[in-house]
Amino acid sequence: MYNRKLVFGAACLGMLLFGIVFLSLGSANNMLAERFNLDNNSIGTLTALLPFGILAGSLIFGPIADQFGYRWLLVVCALLVMAGLEGMAFTNSKGLIQFFVFLIGFGGGVLNGATNALAADVSEGERGAKLSLLGVFFGIGALGMPGTLAVLSEHFSLASIIAGIGAFVIVPVLYFLVIGFPPPKQKAQAGTATRGLALLRHPIFLLAGLALAIQSGMEGMSNDWITRYFKNVTLSGERAEEWKTLLGLMAVTGAMVLARIVLSGLLKHVKSQIVLFASIGINAAGALLLMHAKSYGVSLAAALLIGAGLAAAFPVVLGYIADLYPAQSGTAFSTIFFVALIGNMTINKSFGFLAQSHGIQQYTKVMLGCLVASAILLFLVVKQLQARPGKSATTEAIPSTDTLTC
Repeated sequence: MYNRKLVFGAACLGMLLFGIVFLSLGSANNMLAERFNLDNNSIGTLTALLPFGILAGSLIFGPIADQFGYRWLLVVCALLVMAGLEGMAFTNSKGLIQFFVFLIGFGGGVLNGATNALAADVSEGERGAKLSLLGVFFGIGALGMPGTLAVLSEHFSLASIIAGIGAFVIVPVLYFLVIGFPPPKQKAQAGTATRGLALLRHPIFLLAGLALAIQSGMEGMSNDWITRYFKNVTLSGERAEEWKTLLGLMAVTGAMVLARIVLSGLLKHVKSQIVLFASIGINAAGALLLMHAKSYGVSLAAALLIGAGLAAAFPVVLGYIADLYPAQSGTAFSTIFFVALIGNMTINKSFGFLAQSHGIQQYTKVMLGCLVASAILLFLVVKQLQARPGKSATTEAIPSTDTLTC
């Protein structure tokens, strides 16, 4: 037997760890560059290994969770993150640091997908609200990593602080070991690798995956480029103090966290489709305001709107997917996160080329273009859901891929 609230707490702890993972390399970049005398190209290699590890972890967690349950998956991958952080703190080998960065990303990728699937499994009837609340813990972890380093760096070395954060991972591991978890949904069987691909044959799933690929790209673009936009556009012609550019990033991240807290209650009372398209409108308003902003204060307000507008799509759409595929939510989430991360990497890399040739000011135009594409795809998803005869958009389960030919 298991307690839903305790299990949801486990998902929140796992998501907090993923937040730490997501900003771990950015927080330790300067320390690693000094220790290993890394140039920009070498740092670029490390920054590519982290998302590659997340991508690999996102691809494999679903079938494992569906067939063997969540407990040991969470325990093992949390320990992988712990080992990676301790390795990052203490290794003096350039080859090993690349391995540890990949290890952190891999463990984090599994934790991200598995905690979303786990939260969805124990939140029937309020999945959008619970997944929004889960996303708050990602923000806490993401803001907590650089925040802890900033507060403690005057008293301790960065290496010892990172080692301490790594040691903290043992707390959620112990929690995972003592509580009960839902039993596996499927027996071990051959052909699980093809199940995720088979899901892409369903129009709703494919459209939702493409929408989240664009959404993930917008989130990544905002996290990676907003500070450079503030430095080179908003503060162009004046002294661009570092704290002013970082405040733009904190505005985006903080607004997303706060918006998800609001959404965790709002989605219990307001139709998810209304929330979804309202968020796109808020995001578009932020991009337009940033495009025409003439002052730093207006640009900060725009960043807040962009962050708030980015908050709804993932929890709402993942709620749809969990409702549609309750018997194989792990595999479904694994596949859709893989598609989303491919979109993140593709859009960010493409924008890098565009920014190099046409300037960072193209950020707002690309955001608006992505929002239009996302709105069209999400409109088609909602229409497909509404067209399913005799069922609500969030209650029908599509047949398992056991019944499909691949």
